[in-house]
Parts: sequence; structure tokens; C-alpha cells
Amino acid sequence: MTSDILIIGGGVIGLAIAVELKLRGATVTVLCRDFNAAASHAAAGMLAPDAEKLTNEAMYALCWRSRALYPDWTRKLEELAGLPTHYWPCGILAPVYQHQDQKNAALPPSSRESPAYWLDKTAISQYQPGLSDEVVGGWWYPEDGQVDNRALAQVLWTAAESVCVELKDSVSVEAFLQQQGKIVGVQTSAGVISAAHYVLATGAWSNELLPFPVRPVKGQMLRLRIPESLPELPLKRVLYGQEIYIVPRRDRKIIIGATSEDVGFTPHNTPAGIQSLLQKAIRLYPQLQDYPIEEFWWGFRPATPDELPILGTSPCTNLTLAVGHYRNGILLAPITAALIADLISQQKSDPLLSHFHYSRFLPPSSTSMLTHSANFSNGHRPVVALNNAVITTQDSALTIAGKTFHSRLMTGTGKYRSIEEMQQSITASECQIVTVAVRRVQTKAAGHEGLAEALDWQKIWMLPNTAGCQTAEEAIRVARLGREMAKLLGQEDNNFVKLEVIPDSKYLLPDPIGTLQAAEQLVKEGFAVLPYINADPMLAKRLEEVGCATVMPLASPIGSGQGLKTTANIQIIIENAGIPVVVDAGIGAPSQAAQAMELGADALLINSAIALAKNPPAMARAMNLATVAGRLAYLAGRMPIKDYASASSPLTGTISS
Repeated sequence: MTSDILIIGGGVIGLAIAVELKLRGATVTVLCRDFNAAASHAAAGMLAPDAEKLTNEAMYALCWRSRALYPDWTRKLEELAGLPTHYWPCGILAPVYQHQDQKNAALPPSSRESPAYWLDKTAISQYQPGLSDEVVGGWWYPEDGQVDNRALAQVLWTAAESVCVELKDSVSVEAFLQQQGKIVGVQTSAGVISAAHYVLATGAWSNELLPFPVRPVKGQMLRLRIPESLPELPLKRVLYGQEIYIVPRRDRKIIIGATSEDVGFTPHNTPAGIQSLLQKAIRLYPQLQDYPIEEFWWGFRPATPDELPILGTSPCTNLTLAVGHYRNGILLAPITAALIADLISQQKSDPLLSHFHYSRFLPPSSTSMLTHSANFSNGHRPVVALNNAVITTQDSALTIAGKTFHSRLMTGTGKYRSIEEMQQSITASECQIVTVAVRRVQTKAAGHEGLAEALDWQKIWMLPNTAGCQTAEEAIRVARLGREMAKLLGQEDNNFVKLEVIPDSKYLLPDPIGTLQAAEQLVKEGFAVLPYINADPMLAKRLEEVGCATVMPLASPIGSGQGLKTTANIQIIIENAGIPVVVDAGIGAPSQAAQAMELGADALLINSAIALAKNPPAMARAMNLATVAGRLAYLAGRMPIKDYASASSPLTGTISS
């Protein structure tokens, strides 16, 4: 199947873009993992650029423009779908508990597009009876409003159907397929699907496909119902309080939200979360304590570090981004649809989009690096100087998956006491390949903050690794993410992955079955797979047969520093391998590094022994020299081992008495 445009994500943002592009004449397909699980179902539908007091001027402008589109946009959708969105420009009231006047507002009303009015205690009580006695006043934002978010999601889906957008629900996208800076298809649970252009609108799940800093922020919510004994709606304004909002609907339902929890994709409502919401809501509007509860639910907001969306072009020429809308996805749907449609159909980029470009999260040097690739084609031979003479040995360069490197020492980035120590150590090691834990970088784990900016990726080849993955399926997904991470840092042709599948948390021994399964799939997807394995000659040969670029047997348990405990098996692997053998894990001292190279290993990967040394840069230099010395000794050929002594000086030609 081929469409003009393939939209990945079936929430409000993805569907809004789909309808807009279809109305402009494109053929559009939407892939949706689970329509009912989209974040848009878990929102409250507030349209509140004024009440939120957004301090970023570009974000405020984007939100204000989107709110201005809402009346005509919802009317158009309702005509297409034949269903109501329940758009309601009811205004938003923001009560405060401490005295506040117009002079100390977060932003003066004169700098904003729409008005805001301060109401004192008497005025606000008349305007909205029933507020807590603690309320001393509040701001009235007459141009803010609300929409029924669940109704809007259903209207968008129905409208998309009515204009013949192809909707595919229950289809999970697993990976992008790329060639020369373009997307050529997406790997999905239903097979490979292709289009001329792609739009990423996957909300909180975006980080599973591309290494952008979008993370889930969980929000719990609940719904009350106004008792039938009350003939009129006692609450007619949205109340935007301190860490709480109360949204009344015309159908006598009241939405209360929302917690803000940085707990990943941890599901379910919790007693603490619901209790917190009820306490804050009842404090603001006490009579809620007598209203019946109808429903609890939760959802995941797609948050970025600066809480602004990522909109516009991407590193791939035919991929457009519309992710990271955080708490304003419902509000920003119409403007996002219009700007993205302009960009795709007319190549028209609104100046406002520049404030939301993905490049703001890249290191300063990476933008120019996107057009470059690391190139290590100058293979060096081991050289030693002796009395002004140069002794050389014949040696081919280290070649992995068609790329050549002059250094046979690979290092890592973990366990260092500081980024600076890591930088100094990598420089001292003179390595060209550095392995990076994809998961730790993406989650900003301790010790990995700023890692992307810390190293010069034009000089160092990134080896993304799947550390932390316990199953083949996990490792495959993280490997795909690692490839995208390398591309973002300028290594467009980097398809390397260090494959680790480790379910054992005590000894950290790799799973041979899971490793083989993951390797077979990743090789099919075009990866250069460097699998971390036990020193198992049969497994090493099988991995070579399925197309791995290297094998990486452990010398001893990872991080143990025990040295070579698997010498005999590593020797067998080396003798039978037609691909490079990289000894990985367990090396603790330069003598052990030299010993591994003397066996005939093609390279070493050493991290803990360097990072945990008292002087890591000095140890990195020592490991470099040991690797060179071990390789030189292997090439030179050591003397045979004998069972008896042999004098160093010959007996012939000696003076006899």
C-alpha cells in the first residue's frame, strides 16, 4: 500500500493533520496503535492559553492562534462528522488564595492578545457562588474555553472516515526504514507500509521510534456528576486553581484533574493521586464533596525538557514532526494541523515553527554534522622505534562491516565520576569506537547527562548498545532507537549496534537464545550486529552464519576485572572465526589486555577497568599501549614454550681454559 502521506499516531493531533491534508487533496493513511488509549481521551479539554499564563512568547502566540481557530474549526468538523464537539467558550476563572492585584500578574495584560480582569473577593463570589472562603480574588479570562476532548476525538475519527482518510487501528509501528536520509517505509505489526511522506504524531510514545527527548508524564483524573436534586448547573465556569482544575460540562458532569507524575509508563490510578485531586478540588469548591464519583482514569502527556512541542522538519527529508505537545495537545490541534499541512502541501514554513524545531535539543555542533559521516579509512600498522630505526610488521586494518579503524581498542562511557574524566580518558585511549547505552542516554541517567554534547562524533564512531534489555524484543526496539540516535548526531550511515540481551541481574551473563533471535532479526533489518556473548564457540559460529559483523565473547563476568577466565574457548573462537573477534568484559589490567591481544583477538572493548581506576586517563593510556603491544607481539610471533632450559648465549665460539 502506498499513500501520499502516512501519519503515525491516531490521537487528536494525528487525526487533525490527516483531515486537513485530505481536504487539500492528498491521499492519507493514519496508523493508530490503540485509538481508545490516545492521550486525547485522558485530557479535560481546556483551551487556556491565558489562564495558564504561558511565559514563553512563541508558545503563547501558538496557543493563542490555535484558540482563535477553534470556533470555525469545530464547526467544520461537526459538519463533516454529523456529531457535536461540545466546544464551549465559557471563559476560565482562576481563583487565588493569597491577595493579588493587577500589578503583580505574571505578564501584564497589555503584552497579551486577549484581555484578563482581576476580580476581588466580593466580585468573584458574585460571579461564581460557592467558592471557598479562602479565595480572596481571582483572574477572569473571558476568551478561554473548553471542548469535550472525548467527543472531539470521536468527531475527528468520524470526520476522517467521511473524507476517506484510510484509518488503520491496532497497528503498531516498530521502526523507520531509512536510506540516504529518507524514510522508505515503516516496519509495523502488519508488515512494511510505505508512503511518499511521513508524519510522526505519536505523543508520549515518540521516543520509541526516534531519539527525541519526549517522555511520558502521567496524569490521573476523575469525573463527578452533579446531583439531580440541583435543578441548575451550580458551576458554569472552568476553575483553574493551584495545581487543580475543575471543568464543568453542560451534561452535568464535572472533570477534575490532573496529577503530574514523572513515573514513565506506569499505569493505573492510585489512592494517593485521587486523594490529592479531591482534597485540592474540595478546598477550592467545597460542595464537590457531596457529588457522586462516576469514573477514574489516567493518561500520559508527551513532555519535552522545555515543555514546548517539536514541530516541523526532521533529519529525514520526507518526515515531518508533530510531537511533544505536553498539556496543550487539545488546544494546539487546529494550529498544528494548519501549519503542518502548509509545510507539507505548499512547502510553506510559518516563522513561528522555527521556535519549535527539533534542532534545539541537539548539541551546537550537531546541526552542521548532520551532513557529515565519520570516516575511518586510514588503517595503520603497529610501529615501534628502536635506536632511530623503525620496525614495522605487516598488518591489515581492523575492518568491521566495511568500515576500517586504526585503533583496536574500544571504550565505553559508563561508570566515570564525571563527564570531564570520561572525555580525558577517551582522548588518552586514542580509541575510535565508543559504545553508548541508548537507554541511559535517552532517560538522562546519572553520569550520562550531556553525553551527546561531550564527544566529537565526527572523530568518534558511535556504537549504540542495548544495555538493560532482558529480551530479544526489547533489544530489537532499542537497537532501532540507537540507529536513529546516531543519525541525529551526524552519522547518517551508522548501522552498528552492540547487541546485549541480559536477563540475569546478578552475574550479567548474556542470554544465548535471545541474542541469536535478536541478531537474526536485526541483520535482516540491515544492522551491523556486534553481539556480546559467553565464550561459546558454537554460538559464535552460529552468529557469524546469520550475518553478524563481529562476535564479542566475554573474558570473565562484566565489570569483574578478573581477566581472562575463558582463554581456551576464546582461542577456539578466534581460530574458527571469519569475522573480527572482540574480547569484551572482564579485562581489569593492561597485562590482561595485552594477553587477550596476544591470543589473536582483533580488538578489545574495555570500560570498567578504565572508568573505575584511580586515574582513569592514565589507565586509558596504559590500555592503549597494552593493546598495541599485544597486537604487535601476536604479529611478531612469540617463541615456543619448552619444558627445559635453553641458554641465552650460545656455547660455540667461547674461550676455553
